[in-house]
Amino acid sequence: MRFKKEPNLRYPSKIRFVRLSDVPLTDIISHMNDPRVAEHMPLLKFEWTLEEVKKFVTAKESTWQRDGLGHWAILSDEVYVGWGGFQREGEDWDFGLVLKPDNFGLGMRISRKAIEFAKSDPRIETITFLLPLSRKNLGALARGGAKYVENIEYDGETFKKYRLETG
Repeated sequence: MRFKKEPNLRYPSKIRFVRLSDVPLTDIISHMNDPRVAEHMPLLKFEWTLEEVKKFVTAKESTWQRDGLGHWAILSDEVYVGWGGFQREGEDWDFGLVLKPDNFGLGMRISRKAIEFAKSDPRIETITFLLPLSRKNLGALARGGAKYVENIEYDGETFKKYRLETG
């Protein structure tokens, strides 16, 4: 599969979800080593090498095997712009989204598309969102119907937990 270099954000783009294993590992490495990405990822405490990204993709692909759902690579007009998706966390389906900094503006469109997917999947009754304390602009969550649940600790870091009913 061949990918373009950069999306054209001035015009509406086609958003597509593909498996992480379908994009070049070097795209993920470059994305995750951008210091602007780490600003809102308190658990990102290492440099992404080829070995690390192979482990990451393998782990995310295993959730597809285990749960029938997982994280996708996200394309905008066939250009890799980030990754995200749903992961089972106990009884919850947690949604995460990690975009390349130049594509942060696509976050709402991508999130809406993923949430529509979740609403059509009978396994997903609620979606949770774990947001780092550094995230201050949370109005879109409330407008979308998500409710604050509590602050939780995950891997030694504190996150704000929100829940959205899909039914």
